[in-house]
Amino acid sequence: MKKRYWLVALCAATSLAHAGEPEGPHDGAEWQIWAYSSAAPAPLGTHATVLGLDGSVLREGSNGWTCMVGNPRPAPEGGWPSAHDAMPVCTDDVGMKWMNDFMSGQDPDIERDTFMWMLHGDVGEDNTTAGVLDKADAKDPSQWIESGPHLMLLPADPSSLDGMSDDFNTGAPYVMFPGTPGAHVMIPTDGYYKYQDPR
Repeated sequence: MKKRYWLVALCAATSLAHAGEPEGPHDGAEWQIWAYSSAAPAPLGTHATVLGLDGSVLREGSNGWTCMVGNPRPAPEGGWPSAHDAMPVCTDDVGMKWMNDFMSGQDPDIERDTFMWMLHGDVGEDNTTAGVLDKADAKDPSQWIESGPHLMLLPADPSSLDGMSDDFNTGAPYVMFPGTPGAHVMIPTDGYYKYQDPR
């Protein structure tokens, strides 16, 4: 009986990432684990390490992937109001290195191409200029994109993307931050235009 209960508990825990949104505070472990791990497809997110708002490990993973908040803005008291607002990301150790370099203002220096999932999308940024987090500050408002679900390709050599389109209105993969060390490919998935219609 105890063994059966343990198996049921294990199955419930491994499916938590892609079950419905749990009740409870958004700065609590249960909500954060759900919100951040569901930024990747279930085969990855369910077994990924999850980091909390303060960077502590909320759940130890087993597959080498990590899920965490991606929004560089300060979190409001009580946590992010929705998973979309948190902009969670899931990636491997190479992607974590890319993100840490990029967020600290350094040119990303990674050993190989890698991927990053953002199935809750993001709350918007300038497609051509990194660090522009308010639409009013965009040099060209037509370059502002609030993304729905997507996958990102983070290249070891950003110049390999030279010549690739940066048009985010077609539904095809496109380059964000073209011609810069932070250039990467955005790959739209179902629901990409949930927050913004293509022009």
